[in-house]
Amino acid sequence: MKKILIVGAGGQGAPCASILARDKDISEIVLGDIDVDLANKVKDKIKSDKVTAVKLDAGKVEDIKRAARGANAVINLTLCQFNANIMNAAVKSGAHYVDAAFGEPIWQQLAEKRPLEFDNEFKRAGLTALIGCGGSPGITNVLTRYICDKLDRVDAICIRDGTKCLEETKEVVSTWEPDWSPEIALADYADEPIVFEEGKHKIYPPFSGCEEYNFPAPVGWLLISYHIHEEVVMLSRFIGKGIKHVEFKFVVDPVAGALVKMGFANLEPINVKGVRIVPLDVLMQLIRHPVEDFLNEDENVAKFPSRFVEPMVIEIRGAKSGEDVEYKISWLYSIFTNSEEKLEFYRKFGTTAIAVALPAIVGAKMCMEGEADRGVIAPECLDAVKFLKMMAEMGAPLEFHEVCSKEVAIS
Repeated sequence: MKKILIVGAGGQGAPCASILARDKDISEIVLGDIDVDLANKVKDKIKSDKVTAVKLDAGKVEDIKRAARGANAVINLTLCQFNANIMNAAVKSGAHYVDAAFGEPIWQQLAEKRPLEFDNEFKRAGLTALIGCGGSPGITNVLTRYICDKLDRVDAICIRDGTKCLEETKEVVSTWEPDWSPEIALADYADEPIVFEEGKHKIYPPFSGCEEYNFPAPVGWLLISYHIHEEVVMLSRFIGKGIKHVEFKFVVDPVAGALVKMGFANLEPINVKGVRIVPLDVLMQLIRHPVEDFLNEDENVAKFPSRFVEPMVIEIRGAKSGEDVEYKISWLYSIFTNSEEKLEFYRKFGTTAIAVALPAIVGAKMCMEGEADRGVIAPECLDAVKFLKMMAEMGAPLEFHEVCSKEVAIS
């Protein structure tokens, strides 16, 4: 029986605690957040004696170490700015570490193929730090590894992420409601995207590289553009096999783009009638946070079809047995494919927001069961088939569509 510390009780930490509370292999869950009232609301919603809510300041290593005492793994689902503190506390506490997103300095170290922060510490302790193991990055990396294992040479990896509202709305103007951390979502739109081209990382302006892309039904054609995302620096570092190109494109969101253009992603204070105010802080006070979806979800809510559908597509070009081939693999980010599955998942996990939390849990389990190399690694370093089988064993098989094509000429 295992003990897990979850850092962050928000839109991903809350579902993570709900899934783990129903896991027979987990005996104790510590849910830590600087907002202990929120952590207690999540605990009350889950209604499990396994869950303990604690006040935890992720800016203080000693706070995290205290909460991690006796834990087998720490799952970090809070803001990326706290990753280093949480990694440090995990390795000092003798616990494996998993996160679903990361920033600096790991980002630059991956891009420049330099040693990764805390890699030696985790190796010496016989532990694993698994970075970027959520939905995307995470599932994207695992499925990329699944395909690349079939190839002798990998030339290019192109990831496409699209979102479409399936129901007509009477609202002429809608608000901005990302279903993950609003801070990270807006920062991703504001930052300059990176593309791995001809073996080097190249920086592009935000919303560049636009194209119309035809996603699987029922979505169809959407406008997408380059988007900063962890997969570019992860896959270019760990896939090997001669990889020369990695790119990530995301659906263009005019509302998010307008907020960025207006300066709401800025962290520098501005003067407003004699008061110094950070624009991002204003937006974060006004926006609806994803954890509200978890707290308000019940069977009556879960039984309704999803308003949005988010298909993911990866195109991988390379060679097998001397022939050039191209694979295309597609799936739904949400993992469930219809309203019946959605309700089934709610009854099974107490939440339908499993796209990030469940892969993070699978990654943590593989670390604890010795199915991961020691040190700091990424999901594409794991055995992809074992990862996908464990998801299925937990009750959430990932359904994906795989197509292989090659040009043939007979003369």
